[in-house]
Amino acid sequence: MARMRAVDAAVLILEKEGATQLFGLPGAAINPFYSAMRAHGGLNHVLARHVEAASHMAEGYTRAKAGNIGVCIGTSGPAGTDMVTGLYSASADSIPILCITGQAPVAKLHKEDFQAVDIAAIAGPLTKMAVTVMEPAQVPGTFQKAFRLMREGRPGPVLVDLPLDVQLAEIDFDVETYEPLPIARPAASRAQAEKALAMMLEAERPLIVAGGGVINADAADLLVELAEVTGVPVVPTLMGWGAIPDDHTLNAGMVGLQTSHRYGNATMLTSDFVLGIGNRWANRHTGSVETYTRGRTFVHIDIEPTQIGRVFAADYSIVSDAHAALEVLVEVAKEWAADGKNPDRTAWAEECAERKRTLQRKTHFDNVPIKPQRVYEEMNRAFGADTRYVTTIGLSQIQAAQLLHVYKPRHWINAGQAGPLGWTLPAALGVATAVPDDQVVALSGDYDFQFLIEELAVGAQFNIPYIHVVVNNSYLGLIRQAQRGFEMDYCVELAFDNVNSPELEGYGVDHLKVAEGLGCKAIRVTDPADLGAAFEKAKALQAEYRVPVLVEVILERVTNVSMGVEIDGVVEFEELAERGEHAPTALVPLD
Repeated sequence: MARMRAVDAAVLILEKEGATQLFGLPGAAINPFYSAMRAHGGLNHVLARHVEAASHMAEGYTRAKAGNIGVCIGTSGPAGTDMVTGLYSASADSIPILCITGQAPVAKLHKEDFQAVDIAAIAGPLTKMAVTVMEPAQVPGTFQKAFRLMREGRPGPVLVDLPLDVQLAEIDFDVETYEPLPIARPAASRAQAEKALAMMLEAERPLIVAGGGVINADAADLLVELAEVTGVPVVPTLMGWGAIPDDHTLNAGMVGLQTSHRYGNATMLTSDFVLGIGNRWANRHTGSVETYTRGRTFVHIDIEPTQIGRVFAADYSIVSDAHAALEVLVEVAKEWAADGKNPDRTAWAEECAERKRTLQRKTHFDNVPIKPQRVYEEMNRAFGADTRYVTTIGLSQIQAAQLLHVYKPRHWINAGQAGPLGWTLPAALGVATAVPDDQVVALSGDYDFQFLIEELAVGAQFNIPYIHVVVNNSYLGLIRQAQRGFEMDYCVELAFDNVNSPELEGYGVDHLKVAEGLGCKAIRVTDPADLGAAFEKAKALQAEYRVPVLVEVILERVTNVSMGVEIDGVVEFEELAERGEHAPTALVPLD
């Protein structure tokens, strides 16, 4: 059996488990791990400028492709605490990432050693496991368990903390016979599938709600098949967006208080039965439980038993992996269709489609400064069905979800529950690293963009091209809109007169100069008529220079985006589309 340092065994295990892409930065307490990476040569590493950014890069890498697990690494002191936000974001959205931190020697852990912190205790509530490995011989087993936990049940992050002396200690390890631990996934039974479908069969206006669990389980094709066999329209959640193409006749639109469609909310309120698969009934999807559930019967399928009944008690529930559940649901539905048991849902589907055609928001505005709706209209024109959008939070994200189109799973990559500002840029770098041949388009407001703007240099250094659309109103727009209820506009302005860039006319930070100073290309747009050409130029610059390309759009300072506190009370602040020319890139022509 081979004798090696514990960190050499850890690196070999990462390769065996298929986790070969790492994001992070070296430091004294993690340098032994870096020496093992250098000696082995089988792992790829991207050097982040900020350790929080490394954790978000790992998230983006995982989210982009089924089976991926991104890895972020650093020391356990300030680096580990910096990564806590990434662990929270990954945990909230059921994303497996592995955080590896280097720690002070075991004998120093309780002596306030330099940069020694109990990172396992700090990270514990945000991970499926957070552990400081105290014995070198436990390193292989700890990593083996970590990968099983990340993949099993509701996916999520794990933190493994390695004291310096544990890393350097020699152990016996045979990589040739190492095997990943088997993954147990609960699966719906035939009887459970029949019960759920029988309840659906009794309904007149049924819907399927598809959550992020469908994406995580790589089950989008099965979801579409179930919808087509039964004729039942589908409502994707924000995390499930792309599980059914936006232009599919059975896509009924998204539901919610913010990231929703007018027609989606109207259809939900008309329905009488909902089958939720891999979703968690998030409050910004449901609004109040009373309004959301009134007059409807619910079936809930989720892989995590404690998720069942967390928000409200469904009429029937099944603990199952989404892929396994959909397999047996499709099997039963096909058999019933062959036997003529499935009712004809054509009239209900056509009713939903008519709402999709008529209940549209206006996007075509010629105003200067530019209204944000026009930006998304032009993005729909410029970027095709294969585009992967990356975003986190703010009016930009909310309105993008209302107006952009997504056609495939993992093509809308969003920090849905945590929504940390600054997430978009590093996550986009992680996505672009995972799928280097795909078009990646990030979308930020100016504040989100500024949070971790230094990571643009990572894209320039490592030639990670993508396009970053920044809609700049020099405001904390979502917070400003929320402050309307308090009759204030307080501490939310980012505008100032930039003495070095008077041409900005009070819009503050010169993002173009910053982006160019960090090694990237940048374009500024002030007229809506120039948006299409700017996006085409950005594509060309991205291809030529292989670096991130910023497209900054100067927006009107104040825009109130459609939202409300109930799904039957979303407030529309702008005029609605009444003719096809008002929404020329809508999924279905208005006239």
